Amino acid sequence: MVDKARREELLREYQERPPQYGVFAVRNAKSGEVWVGTSKNLDVQQNGLWTRLRGKMLVNKDVQASWNKHGEASFSYSILERITESDVHVIERMMPERAAAWRTQLGAGVIKGT
Repeated sequence: MVDKARREELLREYQERPPQYGVFAVRNAKSGEVWVGTSKNLDVQQNGLWTRLRGKMLVNKDVQASWNKHGEASFSYSILERITESDVHVIERMMPERAAAWRTQLGAGVIKGT
């Protein structure tokens, strides 16, 4: 078990780490469907998506329907691209462009609410 001081140190480090901006994909291995989205926190994005999918609360009706039909085991999450630019305004312009490029490349749909 982690002592209180170490736990507080780990929490502080977690809170101080820079945002992990980028583009991710969600794939359904059974149906072959792919959806691409952007995130301001790639490292925890999957957890949030899976939580909403399990609770049947995802904004994307097609993704939710696919999840309901094929089940969680059919789905995977992958980070396609990390954006390391430091200027937030540049990042905000880059993310939709990069996601669109990945959607075209993968023949993917859009995953919203991210």
